[in-house]
Amino acid sequence: MEYTDKEYCLEVWGDWACFTRPELKVERVSYDVITPSAARAIFEAILFKRYAMRWQVTKIEVLRPIKWATIRRNEVGAVVNSSMKPIYIDDGKTRQQKNTLLLLDVRYRIYAKLVFIPVKDRPKEAFAKHQPSADENPMKYYQMFERRASQGQCFTQPYLGCREFSANWKYIESTDNLDNPLAEDRDFGIMLYDMDFEENPQKPNAMFYRVQMKKGVIVVPDKDSEEVLR
Repeated sequence: MEYTDKEYCLEVWGDWACFTRPELKVERVSYDVITPSAARAIFEAILFKRYAMRWQVTKIEVLRPIKWATIRRNEVGAVVNSSMKPIYIDDGKTRQQKNTLLLLDVRYRIYAKLVFIPVKDRPKEAFAKHQPSADENPMKYYQMFERRASQGQCFTQPYLGCREFSANWKYIESTDNLDNPLAEDRDFGIMLYDMDFEENPQKPNAMFYRVQMKKGVIVVPDKDSEEVLR
């Protein structure tokens, strides 16, 4: 059976945002706009079920001018695992002050398709704990998302790049009579697209794409498109 993936829209905003460039992780520097991976994570905070569905970001609309700020934060320079004794994070040797170049007062409209994965296309590990019915269909997930989004419900708090920068959001049921995006054209160059978890879940490779904004609108290609660089 063929399915048509349904597209949804969310408006997200916040006082702070940092979509970190992977080549500048020590002293964090944000991209100019939200990345597709960060937009996907916002949709997943509302609804996500591994193996049964995934989100494909299709479009990003920038609603406010791009503004920057620099802050300095205390971060921890050590990592703890189960085989180590706890670390004292207030120790001067562990605590590190690092600069962050981040975005101020951001607002976006993000669009994504809810891609249903038919039962026959799911890997064997998907059936380890639960056997879905053979007639499972995407309407179940459409209704789940619409119900949760319309009531402002989410499993985890959506965030804008870093978890400390919480995102406000609202579900856009109708895209008629919306405010126009930022009236600006810009070429942002190469930007992180997402991590390829399907190819190698344990050590996913980064994917990139060239970001061009036209009249405030960024069209995001499909992950299998030739525009996505691996």
